Amino acid sequence: MFENKGRTELGELGEFGLIEHLTNNFKIRHETSVKGIGDDAAVLHSGDKEILISTDLLLEGIHFDLAYVPLMHLGYKAVQVNLSDIYAMNGVAAQITVSIGVSSKFPLEAVEEIYKGIELACNKFNIDLIGGDTSSSKQGLVLSVTSIGYAAKEDICYRNGANEGDLICVSGDLGGAYVGLQILEREKQIFLENPNIQPDLEGKDYIIERQLKPEGRRDIVDLLAQMKIVPTAMIDISDGLASDIMHICKQSEKGCTLYEDKFPIDPMTYETARELGLDPTVCALNGGEDYELLFTIKQEDYTKLKHDVDITVIGHITDKASGCKMISKSSVVHELKAQGWNAFKL
Repeated sequence: MFENKGRTELGELGEFGLIEHLTNNFKIRHETSVKGIGDDAAVLHSGDKEILISTDLLLEGIHFDLAYVPLMHLGYKAVQVNLSDIYAMNGVAAQITVSIGVSSKFPLEAVEEIYKGIELACNKFNIDLIGGDTSSSKQGLVLSVTSIGYAAKEDICYRNGANEGDLICVSGDLGGAYVGLQILEREKQIFLENPNIQPDLEGKDYIIERQLKPEGRRDIVDLLAQMKIVPTAMIDISDGLASDIMHICKQSEKGCTLYEDKFPIDPMTYETARELGLDPTVCALNGGEDYELLFTIKQEDYTKLKHDVDITVIGHITDKASGCKMISKSSVVHELKAQGWNAFKL
């Protein structure tokens, strides 16, 4: 029997390692292709403003569980997570395409619910649905969204622009989406063991919504523009704070120092994490799906945003040799590790 001794498991590379490995030999051929693979969105040159394009794939059983995810929420979230990539480039989204694969278990009414959620997101964020594709699926529900946005060339934020001494900022609060997911998973298991028991989600509205109905931070893009701040680097927090700040550091060839006592964690997130036996800081670092904006700014821009309660400075950029570190509340230095979402370790 033939044995492939050279077999490499996809999980060894992870999502970003796999993308880098597969696309390493692809070269940019056109002057209009300003930025290809490797950031939150591709950048194309076109007239006065650059075009930003990003795409996401959501698979049933991998990215969502229909046991507790309402179809309308799923449609809304599918759009939001994609718009977030445009906002992470400091751009404004304007159009989306949606492709969907559905199995025979879904009636028309179920698909309509998904599109009600898509429509809700389009209405709220002023987005045009301009196309897509539909197909049958034998693997469950599949959703793919492509978003298109625009930004002036001088306003676009890449991941590779952070400089030593820059301040590391984050919008909103962290860890809520992950802790909300743990509550949903707990209630699912209880229901499977005893279908007569109703889910107990009382008092957990905020963190459940953080998981089921995240909001792309278009408002932060607008706020930064009003403050006349152009971040030196930016990314959205989809894989976890640790993984995503390390993306910025890797591409900027820098290190970073984060301060645990500066992490913005909502009281409900903190208390529920403790109830579940989880460390709230670990949830913030590695949980993911918060879709907040993580960005770096020049020190002189700090005075412009220091009074904004929705933006928190959590650290600063250092030289590459210093590595990526977190200073704990007890002043212990910890090396950051990318332990967030990995699509190939299931």
